[in-house]
Order: sequence, then C-alpha cells, then structure tokens
Amino acid sequence: MLFPEIKNKLVEKFGEAIVLSENTAYAQPQLTIAAKELPDVCLFLRDTEGLYFDYLSCLTGLDNGPEKKTMEVLYHLYSIPYEHSFVIKVETDREQPEVPTVSTIWRTADWHEREAYDLFGIRFTNHPDLRRILMPADWEGFPLRKDYQEQEYYHGIKVRY
Repeated sequence: MLFPEIKNKLVEKFGEAIVLSENTAYAQPQLTIAAKELPDVCLFLRDTEGLYFDYLSCLTGLDNGPEKKTMEVLYHLYSIPYEHSFVIKVETDREQPEVPTVSTIWRTADWHEREAYDLFGIRFTNHPDLRRILMPADWEGFPLRKDYQEQEYYHGIKVRY
C-alpha cells in the first residue's frame, strides 16, 4: 500500500483535521498529526486489516532549535506481512516537550522513548519507566539538543576532549 492510500484510510477514519501537514519530498513521505491523536492513530494503523503496522522500526527525536521553539518525534512504521512502511511525525513545544507514549502499542517503543527522553528531554506521558538509558542518571542536560552545553567535569573527571 502506498502513502496516499494509507493517508486516505486515516482521513476516512479520523477526518481531514487529522492531517496537519505532509511531506512527500523524502524517500519515506511523512504525515504530521497532532500529538494528542497519536495513540488512537497508532492503534488504528496497527490493528486495521490491510494496514497492520506491526513493527515500530525506529522512533527519532529531533530538536528544531531555540529559534523555532519546537521538537519533533518521528515514528517509522513497517508492516511485516504487507511489506509497506509509513512515517508519522508529531511536533511538541521545545520548552515542555511532551508526547503520549506508544509503548503499550509497540513494546519496542519503551526503549526508543527512553532514548529520546535521555538525549532530547522529550517526556512521554504514561510511559511505564521513563528514565535515562544511555547517560548516567545524574547527568545534566540533554546532549542532542542544539543548545546543549557540555559539562567540563563529571564527578571530578574531565569529560571535554
């Protein structure tokens, strides 16, 4: 199934307002939806015959910088039986980045969301175990934010190269 067909199924189910924007210029086109709609849309994409996106292959955080004041989360979905893929994107406020968890839909989202939290500071509401996964628990800041300032020392050890 191709991107326009999947988009049309979403519009049929949720209405035109579900699509905030789309970008078909990439090899994998993206559909932007409101973050609050994310769990319902993901359940529909996973459970609907003909779509059956049973695999969350990647969840990516993106910092648009202090100028734009937004962050994004991209969800790369794949249907193993139907062999088609789809990308959903949500935007959130950079000062209080928060997106609903999809870890109850795809178990692999648990670790993907923890990584996005750890490196970007994006909070995933209702996540069962949202804590750092790559950085030490007492690390200051979020290393993949565009305005991140590296610590010079961590527990007396120089960390700058």
